[in-house]
This record gives sequence, C-alpha cells and structure tokens, in this order.
Amino acid sequence: MTFLTPNSLASILETAVSTHSSLLGRATHAQILKTLQCAIPPFLSIHLISMYSKLDLPNSAQRLLQLTPTRCVVTWTALISGSVQTGYFSSALLYFSKMRRENIKPNDFTFPCVFKASTELCLPLTGKQIHVIAFKLGQINDKFVGCSAFDMYSKTGLKLEAQRLFDETPLRNVAVWNAYISNAVLDGRPRKAIDTFIKFRRVGGEPDLITLCAFMNACADARYLDLGRQLHGFVIRSGFEGDVSVANGIIDFYGKCKEVELAEMVFNGMGRRNSVSWCTMVAVCEQNDEKEKACMVFSMGRKEGIELTDYMVSSVISAALVDMYGKCGSIEDCEQVFHEMPERNLVSWNAMISGYAHQGDVDMAVTLFEEMQSEAVPNYVTLICVLSACSRGGAVKLGNEIFESMRDRYGIEPGAEHYACIVDMLGRAGMVERAYEFVQKMPFRPTISVWGALLNACRVYGEPKLGKIAADNLFKLDPKDSGNHVLLSNMFAAAGRWDEATLVRKEMKDVGIRKGAGCSWVTAKNKSFVWMRDLLVHRLL
Repeated sequence: MTFLTPNSLASILETAVSTHSSLLGRATHAQILKTLQCAIPPFLSIHLISMYSKLDLPNSAQRLLQLTPTRCVVTWTALISGSVQTGYFSSALLYFSKMRRENIKPNDFTFPCVFKASTELCLPLTGKQIHVIAFKLGQINDKFVGCSAFDMYSKTGLKLEAQRLFDETPLRNVAVWNAYISNAVLDGRPRKAIDTFIKFRRVGGEPDLITLCAFMNACADARYLDLGRQLHGFVIRSGFEGDVSVANGIIDFYGKCKEVELAEMVFNGMGRRNSVSWCTMVAVCEQNDEKEKACMVFSMGRKEGIELTDYMVSSVISAALVDMYGKCGSIEDCEQVFHEMPERNLVSWNAMISGYAHQGDVDMAVTLFEEMQSEAVPNYVTLICVLSACSRGGAVKLGNEIFESMRDRYGIEPGAEHYACIVDMLGRAGMVERAYEFVQKMPFRPTISVWGALLNACRVYGEPKLGKIAADNLFKLDPKDSGNHVLLSNMFAAAGRWDEATLVRKEMKDVGIRKGAGCSWVTAKNKSFVWMRDLLVHRLL
C-alpha cells in the first residue's frame, strides 16, 4: 500500500464504507498518515470523515473534523450526512448549527440531510427555521431541497405548509410529485394521492418505480379495483412488470381488494422473488381468511431458502393462532397467544380485535382499539373489526360515531365493508328502515355484503317488502348464490307468503342452483381447525 496514490486511498475508504469494514477504514487512515507524512489533503479528509460517520464511529469523525484546519461546506456535510445515515439526528442538527456559526453556507446536499433530521425527531419548528435559511440562501427552489422541505412538513403534520410549498414550487420534478403522492397515502388520503397522480400525468409527467408503487398503494388502501387494474395494464405496457417492488405492490393491491387468485397469478409469474414477495403473499392469504393457504405459502418459501422475517413468522403463526382461537370461540386462548407475543404488529392487533368482535364483546374490542393506537396506526381492516364488534355488541351510537370519524380522525375513507358493518349494525338493532335509508345514501353502488346484511335483517324482523328489494339487488350481483335465495324463501314463508316462497325455490332450480350448495364450506372450515393447529405446531418451522 506504500505506493498507492491519494485517489487510490480514497477508493479504498469508499470500499470500507460499502463493506462496513471499520478495520479496513482505520488501516487505510493509518496508511494515509504514514504515506503522506504531512497535512492530509482536504478531499481525503472529507472521505475519512464520511467513512467514520457512515461506519457509526461519530467520535472519530468529529475528532478528525476538529483536526482539519480548513473546514468547508463539503467537510461539514460529510459529517452531517453520515450522522443522519446512522441515526444520530440530534448530532446532525448540532453540527449544522456549528457550521452556521463558522459562517459556512449550507449547500443543496446539506439541506436535505438536516430536513430529514428534523423529520425523524418530529421538530417542525426546527424544520421551519431551516426552511427560512434555505429560502434566504436561494436554495429552496432546488428540486432536492424543496422536496425534502415538503417531506418534512408532511411528516410532521404541517399539511397547510406542505401544500403551500408544493403550490409555490416552480419546477416540480418526479421526486416532488412522488413525495406528494407518497405522503398522501401515508396520511390515509388515497383519493388525494390518486387525484395528484392523474394531475401529474396530465402535465406530461413520466412516472418512475416510486410513483407506480405509491399509486398502487393508494388503490389498495381505497380498494379501487378497476383503477388498480388499469395501472397494472400500464405497468405491463411500460415494461415495469419485471421490477420486484412494483410486483409486490400489485400483489398487495389485489389481496386488499380480495382478488386472491389475481394476487397468486402475479406472484407465480414473478421471475425473481424476494422475502418481501413471500411476506406479502402470506399476508394476502391471511387478510382473506385463507389460513391454510398462508401456511402452504410459508412452507414453500422456507423450502426455497427464504430468510424468516419477524413479520412473516408473526403473520403466519401468531396472528393465525389469534385469529383461529378467536373464530373458534376460545377467547382465553386467543388472549394468551396475543399477550405472549414478543412483538405485536398491525395484523395481530386486528386479529385480536376481530376475536372480541366474534364474541360480541364490544367493550374489550374498543378498549383494545384505543390501546393499539399507542403502538400501531389503525388501517382499513382495523376499522372493519371495530365496527363489526359494535354491530355484534349492539353499540349503535358508538358504531355510528366511529364510522363518522373515520375520515377526520383516522384519515381512512370508508369502503364497502365499513358500510356493510353499519347496515348490519342497524339491522341487528331492528332499525331496518333506517338501514335501507343508509344504503340509499351511499356514495357508491352497494355491494353484495351491503345488500346481504340488509336481507338478513329483513328476514329476522319480518320485512318482506324491503327484503325483496335487497334480494333482487343481490340476485343481479350474484345470481348463483344459493344462500340468498334460501334467505328470501324462508322470509316469505315466515310471513305466511307461501306462494312467493315456493316461487323463489322454483327460481333456484331454474338457474341451476342445487340444494345446500352454499353450506359445504362450513363443515370444511370446522374440520380445518385441527389440521391447521397440527400444521402450525409440527411442520412450519
């Protein structure tokens, strides 16, 4: 190493960073001191400070900075950037303050780092002060600086300031649009994200991988199946289908829209899958109550040598057990598994709340819902579980309050499942007319689950007129479902309207529905309990 040039030594320092080798970095530093035998050139000082910062050796980086006689913006930025990358956000802001005291002007690399530090520490006031400095120095119009400032405002809750900055940005590149769309998704405003994507396309914007992933997440959160399918077609036409991240987003989208077969089709067609792909497919099966299939996917992943992740294990074992015990009525076992989990994620919280919902224990479900918000952010499924608990527990007032607060308090746009829960809740409470009025005021076309909930309420409370309306709509959406025909027939029979009951039975034969066709899955589901338990205990790991 004696004859290495300064440029070669700089390359070795970069290798030390990329290989996370502090030993190589320190050895190279020693060689620099031995070889040069004089003051270290400024560009090598920058490489050394950056290397020590990125290898999580902040004391060495700071000491080297102090020994550097001529400190410049690049030197300070190397220290600040390394501190941010290793999670020392407070130190990064402190270094920024010291740099300013030396009258050194930050550049377009410095500002994104300190904006990120402000974001991670949730210090919007500090972020505003940095914004003022960037504005005074004429840096705020830089696409990376402006994008970082917007991201800071969005993630620290200053939505108006974020919107104002976005509107005032003269030249919006794809990074700025991506930040806007991504933050709208994170805020639980999928409709806003979608509208922004459409606006982006109208002004001639070309989406990249980040744009596509963010837009697909928005479609998934809002359950916009048709729109997501259109984007899937765009992905194929644009040649992005081979990207793993995009494919993972599409799988997640189809899973949340209850299109498990389409999710499987994308998963099976992937040329290369990573651990996220397998986790996503497992989660898709979990979300759609296909527990056995989730176990099979998990086993397949293990056979292919996929590394176990906490999320995958908790999804397939802990949440599966919590969900299984809850649905089988064993709430004590459900609670035991839940409380023994070393780390709970959103899936396990939802499963436990769902367990209480199945028991009709609305008090425990709501208590757990409030408790989870200190550890996890409620999502679309969480609100379904809570509203279902209100429905089964007869908590009409509370259920309505939670439903009405979904947009403002939780940032979640109510979907068909949420509306179905309210219809079911009103129906169970005997408010059948009110439930029908609620259906009529829905902002989109009622789904099978909505009409099904209304039909069941009409059967229980003897409302054949409204029941016929619900059934007619159900038959249009799913004419082959025997359960709906049986419900309608039994409702007419209970009301003494035998001719109409007989007519419904005749219609079942005419459309080719065999007797008992809708009941076989119940037995199969009960039988799967023992199989699933044995599989989880003996085969998975």
